[in-house]
Amino acid sequence: MSTLQNKRILLGVTGGIAAYKTAELVRELRRRGASVRVIMTPAACEFITPLTLQALSGNPVHTSLLDADAEAAMGHIELARWADLTLIAPASADFLARLEGGMGDDLLATVCLATRAPIAIAPAMNQAMWDAPSTVANMAQLRQRNIIVLGPASGEQACGEFGPGRMLEPLELTSGLEALFNRQSLSGKTLVITAGPTREALDPVRYLSNHSSGKMGYALAQAALEAGARTILISGPCALAPPDRAEFVTVTSADDMLAASLKYAPACDVFIAAAAVADFRPASVAEQKLKKTDADTMTLQLVKNPDIIAQVAALPGAPFTVAFAAESECVLDYARGKLERKKVDCIIANDISAAGIGFNSDDNAVTVIDRHTQIHFALRSKMQLARELITLLAKRL
Repeated sequence: MSTLQNKRILLGVTGGIAAYKTAELVRELRRRGASVRVIMTPAACEFITPLTLQALSGNPVHTSLLDADAEAAMGHIELARWADLTLIAPASADFLARLEGGMGDDLLATVCLATRAPIAIAPAMNQAMWDAPSTVANMAQLRQRNIIVLGPASGEQACGEFGPGRMLEPLELTSGLEALFNRQSLSGKTLVITAGPTREALDPVRYLSNHSSGKMGYALAQAALEAGARTILISGPCALAPPDRAEFVTVTSADDMLAASLKYAPACDVFIAAAAVADFRPASVAEQKLKKTDADTMTLQLVKNPDIIAQVAALPGAPFTVAFAAESECVLDYARGKLERKKVDCIIANDISAAGIGFNSDDNAVTVIDRHTQIHFALRSKMQLARELITLLAKRL
């Protein structure tokens, strides 16, 4: 499977005869599993029509910064946030100069200013324009700003001259993009991640649960998608929006989560149990709402819930299983005990009593433990931590 699987590529097309190659470029990107959205400058529309790239990408093509419908939702910001990478192909000498100058005078330039995703450029111009001192200076500045440069190639040009300035061919560009994403190596893998709390019903109104927000599990799902994995997120009740490229399975109780886990785990490569599953549930669920009585106490009989991660780890040909240990004391000792008892491949321990990293926090600090090593990750955002954990797991695989 291509490392472009699940990647979001924002393709910017500027004016130049090489724009005709973008039709095949879009087809190749999509063939390798990428989602593609296209921005065209007015000059690009003179060389290839927006309708062509819309048909090939499967998405509307954006051409105007002052699109009233798009701007009602801050369209240029939405595009900037959407992209995993922005590729400008072809990148004309004029656009390179405006990019270097930080211009925001059209939609594509504005998106380049607004995006936090990497930007790659595929220059395309006459060989004399490529060698012009202004272009050489602009390219030096863009490289210094970590703009990724793909090409140009050397050869016969549309003007009849010969030299550097040809845009790389679509296959060369897609291979170059794959190389950029190669550091995240879960392409071709399937991950199942559980997240959030479970709810164990007492009656039609009340339930037992916990304070888990699901943020860590959802961040892991996003990081797995970024790494190219097919990602199945099994979630208890949460107030979070799931990553829109994940296969999303909603559950309520521990029994529901067990059933979903055993359904998807046999065919996955990695199973990460980030959910905070209730250890116990009521022995029976009242059919009607329980009424308050004159008694000062109420006794509930609880029974143990199934151990989901232990059952997954015990499957024939079990996936690489990762458990979480959220503890308030003796964190590492309890985590090691859980590692041995449940026979998982590794366990991620965190201290829920520590300020700033408990339930509902946006940050976390954890220790990853297996039978041979122990790696500590100091306080950082859950999204940043998730990316580092996924990278670590990819290396373990």
